[in-house]
Amino acid sequence: MLKRHYSLAMSVALLLLLLSMLLSLTLGSASLTLADIVSVLSGQPGVSPLADTIIWQIRLPRLVCAVLVGAGLAVCGAVLQNASRNPLADPYLFGLMAGAGLGATLVSVVLPPQLISLALGAFAGALFAVALVFTVCAGQRWHKVEMTLLAGVAVSFMLSAISSFILYFAEPFAANRVIFWLMGSLSRTDWHSVMLLAPVVVAVLLLALALRRQLDALLLSDESARTLGVNTTRLRLILLLATALLTACIVAQCGGIAFVGLMIPHIVRHFFGVTSARLLLGCAVVGALFMIWVDNLARTVLPQQEIPLGVITSLVGSVFFLLIMRRQRL
Repeated sequence: MLKRHYSLAMSVALLLLLLSMLLSLTLGSASLTLADIVSVLSGQPGVSPLADTIIWQIRLPRLVCAVLVGAGLAVCGAVLQNASRNPLADPYLFGLMAGAGLGATLVSVVLPPQLISLALGAFAGALFAVALVFTVCAGQRWHKVEMTLLAGVAVSFMLSAISSFILYFAEPFAANRVIFWLMGSLSRTDWHSVMLLAPVVVAVLLLALALRRQLDALLLSDESARTLGVNTTRLRLILLLATALLTACIVAQCGGIAFVGLMIPHIVRHFFGVTSARLLLGCAVVGALFMIWVDNLARTVLPQQEIPLGVITSLVGSVFFLLIMRRQRL
């Protein structure tokens, strides 16, 4: 019965994802029909060069990036929630997003141009955030749900404050550019962004799936996991480093997009199940579907303008976060 329910939920989600991708390619300032999209993608003769350029060089790479970003953030959230047994954990609340943002800010504003890449700077900042949270929560503190949450929130606020301080004294044009970028956007993504994100998203997802039994053991307790032969400290460190890498790559390409990793795993658990394999695969599909429509909303609500993705996800995610806190009675 449970297997049939999971198969039905996954089939519906995949169908919605496919339909959403096709419909998303029709949205934009240039009017294109589904027939135009199918003709371009199938390589039929007589296709308009303008339509071909719009699809292959602008809309399709942005759509694929939306899929990768949504799937990556949702998988990171699921991994962090299971690893810490904290239902409120996600890359943003654990400080990973703020750490990656600080690293990117330093690279963009403080350091000399071309000394270090944006992605490498963001990854270094995310690693710094991981080190802080891991130090605070080392030892027996992993047993306390509120400890990991509070440590992540404190680290996130601290690193965000440092970023704001740097931007305050930065040259105005550079500061404005970084501030807009930190709010999150897919407007600058291209096939190079896809080539950077795709291997990391796939690698982290495969790593999490390979460790799915250990993740399930962590849900019981550290003592139970150790009796099953799981090195809990090493496992958490590996998972945190993997999520830090993926979060840093996403921030470097798209800026800060909060709360996706918090919301999607809760939704997926309700429809797909709680075991790690079903949770991770469901998060990848539903996260991609969610980010596609967030991006569609961001670029179509206002004429000739684009709303930062982080504004929309933060607005929706903050309400979701409060509802979860009320249910958990924290």
